[in-house]
Amino acid sequence: MTIRVLLADDQALLRGAFRMLIDAEEDMEVVGEAADGREAVELARATKPDIVLMDVRMPGADGLGATAEICGDEELSGTRVLILTTFEIDEYVAQALRAGAGGFLGKGADPKELLAAVRTVAAGDALLSPAATRAVIDQLLAQPGPAAVAPAERLAVLTAREREVMSMAATGLTNEEIAERMFVSPFTVRTHVHRAMSKLDARDRAQLVAIAYQSGLVPPGRPF
Repeated sequence: MTIRVLLADDQALLRGAFRMLIDAEEDMEVVGEAADGREAVELARATKPDIVLMDVRMPGADGLGATAEICGDEELSGTRVLILTTFEIDEYVAQALRAGAGGFLGKGADPKELLAAVRTVAAGDALLSPAATRAVIDQLLAQPGPAAVAPAERLAVLTAREREVMSMAATGLTNEEIAERMFVSPFTVRTHVHRAMSKLDARDRAQLVAIAYQSGLVPPGRPF
């Protein structure tokens, strides 16, 4: 399958570089370019891409509002947002995660990392390194929004195994790393993750991680 990508960045030169990189891949294609958040939402509704590569800071309508609109649109349920940020500790990343973004990537990433990120988020996984996860969760807990607290009782629908996998995912471990620790296959881990997402109505792995912290499953001070 071809991963259809929408680019949203106010810098035309950067969009051009991303387009060349993505269109050169056999399994990807760029379906549109937006210079601000409003245009990104309109193009997303028109093209229904698999991934929106979204800059946070753009003039006019920014990437945060656009992310919330796209992720909140039922007709775009198949579209995921990958946020581009200058700094992993950027406070806007936590807000983007709350809005439904599937992950984020620093603008200093090399081309291979960018392409891998697009494939990861398109597959339904979150792009959250341990350091980035800690930055996001710290911001999320320090500046809680109206829906920033999830009751612990919400986790009652999960099996013990699903809670265990969820807690490890919340520390930034990949499916492969979790599999090694649990002595199971990565496929088994992925199954547990997706079952937990389904039971908790989490849009993607990133929201599952947020719920793990919001509900107290993983203590805020837990080391990575």
